Amino acid sequence: MISILFYSVIILVIFIDQLSKYWIRTQLNVGESLVIWEGVLNFTHIQNSGAVGGLFEGYGRLFVPVAIIIAVVCIYMLKKGYLKGKLLIIGVALYVGGAIGNAIDRVLFNQVTDFIDFSFREGIPNLADYALIFGVILIFIDAFIGALRKRKSVG
Repeated sequence: MISILFYSVIILVIFIDQLSKYWIRTQLNVGESLVIWEGVLNFTHIQNSGAVGGLFEGYGRLFVPVAIIIAVVCIYMLKKGYLKGKLLIIGVALYVGGAIGNAIDRVLFNQVTDFIDFSFREGIPNLADYALIFGVILIFIDAFIGALRKRKSVG
């Protein structure tokens, strides 16, 4: 049951991420914006050949092996029973799905399609980036809850 949840989240993240990037690539030219919510959210098509925020510009493919290693390690941890609880499972699956989603772009296009342009923040990420972020947040929440439980049982 846990494995089904894990793999389902990964597949869902990859599917939605790739579908959204395909739509952006086919509907907007690079640099073109579509207003979604005036003054709050635009879809702005950019191509990032580096990492987050354009770091390591031109070296994006170096992150493909990292994504593969992350996925393999997380699957190994799941199979060995190290990942316990739905919150942790979902967090790790979001992270893996996001890593794979961006790795697919890097393999196919040597760059990542980014488009989510909030007017109140810097940078233009994509759905895979948000899956990575929310995955890490859930992993930290799970660790925090685990630490609280351990502290309560000791004290």
